[in-house]
Amino acid sequence: MTSIVWIKHASQLATLAQSGKGPRIKKAMNDLSIIEDGSIWIENGFIKAVGTTEELEEMFESRAHEAEITDATGHLVTPGLVDPHTHLAYGGSREKEFEMRLEGATYMEIMNAGGGIHATTKMTREATEDELVEQSLTRLDSFLKHGVTTVEGKSGYGLNLETELKQLRVMKRLQNEHPIDLVPTFMGAHAVPVEYKGREEEYVTLVIDEMIPAVAREQLAVFNDVFCEVGVFTPEQSRRILEAGKKYGLIPKIHADEIEPYEGAELAASVGAISAEHLLKATDEGIQAMAAAGTIACLLPATALYLREEAAEGRKMIDAGVPVAISTDCNPGSSPTTSMPLVMNLACISMRLTPAEALTAATYNAACAIKMEDRTGSIEIGKQGDVVLWNSSNYQELQYLFGVNHVKSVWKNGVKVVG
Repeated sequence: MTSIVWIKHASQLATLAQSGKGPRIKKAMNDLSIIEDGSIWIENGFIKAVGTTEELEEMFESRAHEAEITDATGHLVTPGLVDPHTHLAYGGSREKEFEMRLEGATYMEIMNAGGGIHATTKMTREATEDELVEQSLTRLDSFLKHGVTTVEGKSGYGLNLETELKQLRVMKRLQNEHPIDLVPTFMGAHAVPVEYKGREEEYVTLVIDEMIPAVAREQLAVFNDVFCEVGVFTPEQSRRILEAGKKYGLIPKIHADEIEPYEGAELAASVGAISAEHLLKATDEGIQAMAAAGTIACLLPATALYLREEAAEGRKMIDAGVPVAISTDCNPGSSPTTSMPLVMNLACISMRLTPAEALTAATYNAACAIKMEDRTGSIEIGKQGDVVLWNSSNYQELQYLFGVNHVKSVWKNGVKVVG
């Protein structure tokens, strides 16, 4: 197989090339840095040149015979999509809860009855490491077919030291067994396990004193996440867990203000979290605090749809100067999907993002939310050759045709893995 890929004559090459550091905000989220009749030269897994087809033909005419050439005439080409919030590695399935919700049960009612996170925790504890790897590989294959080349994955379905470490070790194996880049997050504070009901402070102590140090010792995670929500972890408990993680080099993330306003957005800003997730009920004060701190809002429109809730106020957040990313929130209970194209559609429909903002939120800003922007999220010289060729001629069509997977071809590190 050749180590050189040359993609030529893209109708639109949306490079997302950056003029500065950090995630894009406000009007900059509409700037896709599009090149008409665009071309990319990828060599040994990395992007070596980007420009018009005419420019690259002048540069590489003498080496054309070395390349695997793809004629992208009539097609949109973008960076590989980045999914910055998933619960990838888990055991079992929860399709029965879908029917329960349709009959009127709420998220918290299902969880308090032993379903929800607790049900998946039981199944994940019972599953072997090999079984979790096998299930997760199937999900990663589906992500890849939907144009996703980088995924964040959280633990949090163990809720004891043994299984939390098992989930994170599974993700470490997956990084070596699948083309997708997988960025791990420790989330021992996803819920209080049933055996600690009434002893919540003891579980917080376990997370802080045993789980976080063990995760750090084995270097199994980059981030530390917590579910700050009424009936789960209080803002004060969440702060202690996130600050404890920082002492071990784990970067804070936070599930915030999903079900009720709970000062989660404000907490994210005050602890220096790289991102706050969900934010369906974030207050105006919380949004302003995130904008001032530069905290990325990781919004999950498919989850809101699946739970039949109003989506987060993405339009208001962008206008306020909050950098916005979007994600599938792939998980067994509230968003069992791997389709980032669907999530981009929903971001436009339910949160009033423009098509350009949705693509930015699914590529460059998403990469920033998991500290991968130096490697992926845009098509620039020196970055990984993570590229998607779409069965669409322009980015507006990509968002306009609802519920369709437009992926034609995907390259990961310069190797064609789909198409």
